[in-house]
Amino acid sequence: MQNSARLHRLAELIKAWGAQLGFAHTAISGVELREPERRLGDWLEKGFHGEMEYMSRHRAKRTRPAKLRGGTRAVITLRMDYLPQPMRDAERALADASTGYISRYALGRDYHKVIRGKLRKLAARITAEAGPFGGRAFCDSAPVMEKALAQQAGHGWIGKHTNLLNRESGSWFFLGEIYTDLPLPPDQPRGAHCGSCAACIDICPTGAIVAPYQLDARRCISYLTIELHGAIPKEFRKPIGNRVFGCDDCQLVCPWNRRAKLSAEPDFAVRHALDAPSLVSLFNWDEATFLRRTEGSAIRRIGHLRWLRNTATALGNAPTSEAVTAALHARRAHPSELVREHVEWALAQHSARPA
Repeated sequence: MQNSARLHRLAELIKAWGAQLGFAHTAISGVELREPERRLGDWLEKGFHGEMEYMSRHRAKRTRPAKLRGGTRAVITLRMDYLPQPMRDAERALADASTGYISRYALGRDYHKVIRGKLRKLAARITAEAGPFGGRAFCDSAPVMEKALAQQAGHGWIGKHTNLLNRESGSWFFLGEIYTDLPLPPDQPRGAHCGSCAACIDICPTGAIVAPYQLDARRCISYLTIELHGAIPKEFRKPIGNRVFGCDDCQLVCPWNRRAKLSAEPDFAVRHALDAPSLVSLFNWDEATFLRRTEGSAIRRIGHLRWLRNTATALGNAPTSEAVTAALHARRAHPSELVREHVEWALAQHSARPA
């Protein structure tokens, strides 16, 4: 299947199959990424990636799809809405300092597994229609410029907070890709629509959006609570507030997310009541409980020690109560120096407050 008419027909079928599998939109991107490659180089040279060394590894594979998967001539890009509840529920959880806030993307089943499963089904349909083809599916699982490819395919534009935005759906969605050797006709990119709005820049608790379209990950709460392995720098502990896994502030404030749609995917529904959990209860989880409650969840990747580090920090910012201080005191002799340091910091915050 190589002539133009057949390839156009196949592209339309792929988009229809994507919709049947629950994707909000499916589109085709070319493989030329010169401008994103330049921007990535600038970002890395500034050191904005922090400890995320994987961002600098395999740079050529990241920005040149044919080097990641030989023979790639087009990229099928797909997005799927994941917001499990109205944004006002997230705003209420964030406003309650006794509640642990978990980024909305991590409240349900691990998106890597959900998206990859659907991409495999899509690839099987393509094979049934077009015959065996060279292809490989990805979902945040390899050096792939997901947002750049999606922007190029017309899913939306990259906003000032560096997230991908869509006029009809906002930014609460996951991305997935299939690299293929089929020369599918590419879709056209759309224009940007941030205008003079700077709400995401102004709201960021740690000032991580250092300029429009420039994110210093070392200051980002998502980086600090998920990617960073050591101690959270003291200057960021109070601004972290009650956020124990990730941060959604720049999405919650974005005007385009007023149009965001709730996810229809059952796997993204809230599990274990983690949409508004008590901080004390989260901090009291032993490792077995942590592993049980985070089974099949993206949260598990940080491990129990970083979970305690994050929840201890949040407890330092919580209203002082006997339950809070008792929970912290119970972990003062924890075997991990990382945990002990953040427990002591949290207790010092409560000691410094007026009785």
